Amino acid sequence: MSRYNAPFEIHVHGDVPMRSDVNFSQIQEALKPLWSYAGAKSLADGAASSYEEEPGIRFDQKERMLQICWTVAGDEDFRHALDEMCMAINELTEQGAAIEVTFYDTDYDEEEGDPNEESRDDFLMLFVGPNPAAIMQVQRDLLVEDVVNLMERHFEGAELGGVVAEIDKLFSDRFDALVNSLEIGKPPRGNGGGPGGGSHGGGRRPRHLH
Repeated sequence: MSRYNAPFEIHVHGDVPMRSDVNFSQIQEALKPLWSYAGAKSLADGAASSYEEEPGIRFDQKERMLQICWTVAGDEDFRHALDEMCMAINELTEQGAAIEVTFYDTDYDEEEGDPNEESRDDFLMLFVGPNPAAIMQVQRDLLVEDVVNLMERHFEGAELGGVVAEIDKLFSDRFDALVNSLEIGKPPRGNGGGPGGGSHGGGRRPRHLH
Protein backbone atom coordinates (compact mmCIF):
# COMPACT_ATOMS: atom_id res chain seq x y z
CA MET A 1 0.00 0.00 0.00
CA SER A 2 1.32 3.45 -0.85
CA ARG A 3 1.74 5.92 1.99
CA TYR A 4 1.85 9.45 0.62
CA ASN A 5 2.26 12.17 3.23
CA ALA A 6 3.21 9.59 5.85
CA PRO A 7 4.08 11.30 9.15
CA PHE A 8 7.29 9.31 9.64
CA GLU A 9 10.30 7.95 7.84
CA ILE A 10 11.12 4.79 9.77
CA HIS A 11 14.63 3.35 9.71
CA VAL A 12 15.26 -0.24 10.82
CA HIS A 13 18.86 -1.32 11.44
CA GLY A 14 20.46 -4.51 12.78
CA ASP A 15 22.45 -7.68 12.09
CA VAL A 16 20.75 -10.88 13.22
CA PRO A 17 22.64 -14.25 13.28
CA MET A 18 20.46 -17.01 11.85
CA ARG A 19 20.50 -20.78 12.43
CA SER A 20 22.43 -22.83 9.88
CA ASP A 21 19.30 -24.71 8.78
CA VAL A 22 17.24 -21.60 8.05
CA ASN A 23 16.39 -20.96 4.40
CA PHE A 24 15.30 -17.89 2.45
CA SER A 25 11.64 -18.90 2.41
CA GLN A 26 11.53 -18.98 6.21
CA ILE A 27 13.19 -15.57 6.43
CA GLN A 28 10.79 -14.16 3.85
CA GLU A 29 7.80 -15.38 5.86
CA ALA A 30 9.21 -14.06 9.16
CA LEU A 31 9.83 -10.64 7.62
CA LYS A 32 6.44 -10.48 5.91
CA PRO A 33 5.12 -7.85 8.38
CA LEU A 34 7.84 -5.48 7.13
CA TRP A 35 7.76 -5.97 3.38
CA SER A 36 3.97 -6.24 3.23
CA TYR A 37 3.75 -2.97 5.19
CA ALA A 38 5.82 -1.40 2.42
CA GLY A 39 3.24 -2.59 -0.12
CA ALA A 40 5.45 -5.33 -1.60
CA LYS A 41 4.36 -8.79 -2.67
CA SER A 42 7.56 -10.55 -1.62
CA LEU A 43 10.77 -9.95 0.29
CA ALA A 44 12.68 -9.55 -2.97
CA ASP A 45 10.19 -6.87 -4.02
CA GLY A 46 10.25 -5.07 -0.68
CA ALA A 47 13.91 -5.45 0.36
CA ALA A 48 15.01 -2.16 -1.19
CA SER A 49 15.12 0.84 1.13
CA SER A 50 13.51 4.19 0.40
CA TYR A 51 17.07 5.49 0.08
CA GLU A 52 19.30 4.06 -2.65
CA GLU A 53 22.44 4.44 -0.55
CA GLU A 54 21.07 2.04 2.08
CA PRO A 55 21.56 -1.70 1.42
CA GLY A 56 18.00 -2.55 2.49
CA ILE A 57 17.24 -6.08 3.71
CA ARG A 58 19.79 -8.76 2.81
CA PHE A 59 20.57 -12.31 3.88
CA ASP A 60 24.25 -13.26 3.75
CA GLN A 61 24.05 -17.04 3.34
CA LYS A 62 27.78 -17.57 3.85
CA GLU A 63 27.81 -15.71 7.17
CA ARG A 64 24.23 -16.78 8.05
CA MET A 65 23.52 -13.15 8.84
CA LEU A 66 20.31 -11.22 8.25
CA GLN A 67 21.39 -7.62 7.59
CA ILE A 68 18.84 -4.83 7.82
CA CYS A 69 19.47 -1.19 6.92
CA TRP A 70 16.08 -0.23 5.55
CA THR A 71 13.82 2.82 5.56
CA VAL A 72 10.08 2.90 4.93
CA ALA A 73 7.43 5.63 5.10
CA GLY A 74 4.79 4.93 7.71
CA ASP A 75 2.81 5.76 10.82
CA GLU A 76 2.62 4.61 14.43
CA ASP A 77 0.93 1.41 13.26
CA PHE A 78 4.33 0.22 12.04
CA ARG A 79 5.02 -0.75 15.66
CA HIS A 80 2.54 -3.62 15.27
CA ALA A 81 4.48 -4.86 12.24
CA LEU A 82 7.67 -4.75 14.30
CA ASP A 83 6.09 -6.79 17.10
CA GLU A 84 4.89 -9.43 14.64
CA MET A 85 8.27 -9.56 12.93
CA CYS A 86 10.17 -10.01 16.20
CA MET A 87 7.91 -12.86 17.30
CA ALA A 88 8.37 -14.61 13.95
CA ILE A 89 12.12 -14.12 13.68
CA ASN A 90 12.93 -15.34 17.21
CA GLU A 91 12.67 -19.03 16.36
CA LEU A 92 15.03 -18.62 13.39
CA THR A 93 17.86 -16.94 15.26
CA GLU A 94 21.11 -18.54 16.36
CA GLN A 95 22.00 -15.89 18.93
CA GLY A 96 20.44 -12.84 20.49
CA ALA A 97 20.61 -9.56 18.57
CA ALA A 98 19.50 -5.95 18.85
CA ILE A 99 17.47 -4.14 16.18
CA GLU A 100 17.40 -0.34 16.23
CA VAL A 101 14.31 1.47 14.97
CA THR A 102 14.16 5.24 14.48
CA PHE A 103 11.02 7.24 13.69
CA TYR A 104 11.83 10.53 11.93
CA ASP A 105 9.07 13.16 11.98
CA THR A 106 8.63 14.21 8.34
CA ASP A 107 6.44 17.21 9.26
CA TYR A 108 8.93 18.76 11.66
CA ASP A 109 11.22 21.50 10.35
CA GLU A 110 13.73 22.65 12.94
CA GLU A 111 14.72 25.78 11.00
CA GLU A 112 11.38 27.00 9.68
CA GLY A 113 8.89 25.41 12.08
CA ASP A 114 7.17 26.81 15.13
CA PRO A 115 9.80 27.12 17.90
CA ASN A 116 7.21 25.88 20.40
CA GLU A 117 6.52 22.76 18.36
CA GLU A 118 8.39 19.60 19.33
CA SER A 119 9.55 16.88 16.99
CA ARG A 120 7.81 13.51 17.23
CA ASP A 121 11.07 11.66 16.54
CA ASP A 122 11.33 8.41 18.49
CA PHE A 123 13.87 5.63 18.95
CA LEU A 124 13.27 1.97 19.85
CA MET A 125 15.71 -0.80 20.65
CA LEU A 126 14.22 -4.22 19.98
CA PHE A 127 15.76 -7.55 20.98
CA VAL A 128 15.35 -10.93 19.32
CA GLY A 129 16.82 -14.33 20.11
CA PRO A 130 16.17 -18.07 20.35
CA ASN A 131 15.34 -17.93 24.07
CA PRO A 132 15.04 -15.44 26.96
CA ALA A 133 18.63 -16.08 28.08
CA ALA A 134 20.01 -15.11 24.65
CA ILE A 135 17.93 -11.94 24.59
CA MET A 136 18.99 -10.96 28.11
CA GLN A 137 22.62 -11.59 27.14
CA VAL A 138 22.41 -8.98 24.38
CA GLN A 139 20.65 -6.52 26.69
CA ARG A 140 23.32 -7.08 29.33
CA ASP A 141 26.22 -6.66 26.88
CA LEU A 142 24.83 -3.39 25.50
CA LEU A 143 24.21 -2.00 28.98
CA VAL A 144 27.74 -2.90 30.13
CA GLU A 145 29.19 -1.25 27.02
CA ASP A 146 27.19 1.94 27.58
CA VAL A 147 27.97 2.15 31.30
CA VAL A 148 31.68 1.43 30.85
CA ASN A 149 32.00 3.98 28.04
CA LEU A 150 30.35 6.59 30.24
CA MET A 151 32.33 5.84 33.39
CA GLU A 152 35.70 5.54 31.64
CA ARG A 153 35.59 9.31 31.32
CA HIS A 154 36.21 9.39 35.07
CA PHE A 155 37.67 5.98 36.02
CA GLU A 156 40.12 3.45 34.63
CA GLY A 157 38.55 0.37 33.09
CA ALA A 158 40.20 -1.86 35.71
CA GLU A 159 38.28 0.00 38.42
CA LEU A 160 34.88 -0.88 36.97
CA GLY A 161 34.79 -4.59 37.73
CA GLY A 162 32.43 -4.04 40.64
CA VAL A 163 30.03 -2.05 38.47
CA VAL A 164 29.95 -4.81 35.86
CA ALA A 165 29.40 -7.41 38.58
CA GLU A 166 26.37 -5.46 39.85
CA ILE A 167 24.91 -5.31 36.33
CA ASP A 168 25.42 -9.07 36.04
CA LYS A 169 23.61 -9.56 39.34
CA LEU A 170 20.66 -7.49 38.16
CA PHE A 171 20.29 -9.61 35.03
CA SER A 172 20.83 -12.83 36.98
CA ASP A 173 18.02 -11.85 39.36
CA ARG A 174 15.76 -10.98 36.44
CA PHE A 175 16.49 -14.31 34.77
CA ASP A 176 15.77 -16.24 37.98
CA ALA A 177 12.48 -14.33 38.37
CA LEU A 178 11.54 -15.27 34.80
CA VAL A 179 12.34 -18.93 35.40
CA ASN A 180 10.30 -18.93 38.61
CA SER A 181 7.34 -17.34 36.82
CA LEU A 182 7.47 -20.03 34.13
CA GLU A 183 7.44 -22.75 36.81
CA ILE A 184 4.23 -21.45 38.41
CA GLY A 185 1.30 -23.70 37.60
CA LYS A 186 3.38 -26.65 36.45
CA PRO A 187 2.68 -30.03 38.09
CA PRO A 188 5.19 -31.20 40.70
CA ARG A 189 8.18 -32.99 39.26
CA GLY A 190 8.12 -36.72 39.79
CA ASN A 191 8.58 -40.09 38.19
CA GLY A 192 5.49 -39.57 36.11
CA GLY A 193 6.91 -36.53 34.35
CA GLY A 194 8.62 -38.49 31.60
CA PRO A 195 11.88 -37.55 29.87
CA GLY A 196 12.73 -33.87 30.12
CA GLY A 197 10.18 -33.24 32.84
CA GLY A 198 12.66 -31.27 34.89
CA SER A 199 13.47 -28.67 32.23
CA HIS A 200 11.98 -25.19 32.09
CA GLY A 201 11.20 -22.76 29.31
CA GLY A 202 13.73 -20.17 30.39
CA GLY A 203 16.67 -21.90 28.76
CA ARG A 204 20.19 -21.61 30.15
CA ARG A 205 21.29 -18.73 32.33
CA PRO A 206 23.05 -15.91 30.46
CA ARG A 207 26.83 -16.16 30.65
CA HIS A 208 28.66 -13.44 32.56
CA LEU A 209 31.33 -11.72 30.50
CA HIS A 210 34.00 -9.68 32.25
